[in-house]
Amino acid sequence: MKQFFEYNWQVRDEWFEWCKQLSNEELVKERTGGVRSILYTLFHIIDVEYSWVRGIQGKEDIIFQYKDYNTLDSIKSLSDTCRKEISGFLKSQIIKEETVIVPWDKEPYTIDEILHHIIAHEIHHIGQLSIWARELQINPVSANFIGRKLRVFNIIRNS
Repeated sequence: MKQFFEYNWQVRDEWFEWCKQLSNEELVKERTGGVRSILYTLFHIIDVEYSWVRGIQGKEDIIFQYKDYNTLDSIKSLSDTCRKEISGFLKSQIIKEETVIVPWDKEPYTIDEILHHIIAHEIHHIGQLSIWARELQINPVSANFIGRKLRVFNIIRNS
C-alpha cells in the first residue's frame, strides 16, 4: 500500500511538471467533468489526502482554502509540505484493522479502507487530468505503475 502512495506522489509531481507548459488561463479554465479545473483538481487531491490522513490520526482537520493556493507553485509547495507529514505517518506503525470516525462522517471506517480510498481517489482524478490533457492535444503523464522504479521512501525497510 505504501508503494501506491509513492506512485501517486511520483505521478503528481510529473503532473506539476506537465502543467508548466500551460498558461495560467488554461490551468484555471473551467472544464467539463471533474472538479472544475486542472489547478483545482491538483489542489483537491492534496486537500483530500491530507484531511483523511489527519482524520486517521485523530487530528483536527485543517481546511485549506483554494484562494490561498491558486497558483501552480503554491499548490506544489502545499503538496510537498503535506507529503512530509503524511510520509512520517506512513513510516509509523499502522494498525490497518483499527476503526476510526472522522469529523466529517458519522460512519466508522478501518484505517485500511481509508488508505485505499485515498489511493483510489487520486488515481480517479489523475484519470480526469489525462482526459483534459488529450482534449488539449497534449500527451498526458503516464499512469503506468510498471517501470517507475519506486523507491518507497525507505518505509518498507523501516516497517
